[in-house]
Amino acid sequence: METKETGTTAVGWAEFHQAEARFAGLVEARFKKYKHHVLATLRKDGSPRVTGLEVDIRDGELWLGMMPNSMKALDLRRDPRFAVQANPGPDAEMADGDVRISGRAVEVTDPAVKAAYAAQVEPPEPFHLFRGELAEVVYTGLENDELVVRAWRPGSALRTLRRGNSEESLREDA
Repeated sequence: METKETGTTAVGWAEFHQAEARFAGLVEARFKKYKHHVLATLRKDGSPRVTGLEVDIRDGELWLGMMPNSMKALDLRRDPRFAVQANPGPDAEMADGDVRISGRAVEVTDPAVKAAYAAQVEPPEPFHLFRGELAEVVYTGLENDELVVRAWRPGSALRTLRRGNSEESLREDA
């Protein structure tokens, strides 16, 4: 679906998983490794706000839950654009790579959907619940002394870029 805010295409987690199941599995495992991650939203004045958040991937959706009237929830109600980065881990090695998702957060207001989610997750009540629509998913990591960047966008094939230490080492996998 094309969003009017950005003019970009965004899809749900299930569509991402259907398009790139292996990559989606890597991304999901990376988010499940730690409980807390980093969410970026936009304040009223357009400046960024970065806050902690739990990310939940279940039932074919990427869920973002938050306390009622939290600043991040208010930001997303006003401007649904977001980016979320998986917790990089306890040290600088980033052995599992870096994973980021950007897109649009759609607030869930249907009481039945919220109740079904609450029955599974048991969040503190009351809560805001947003469903993530993905516009881009990026993994960055090291493989055999090369920096590897994998990027996916709806309607496009997964791209893999590799860079070593030489000036002319940037290449894209076929």
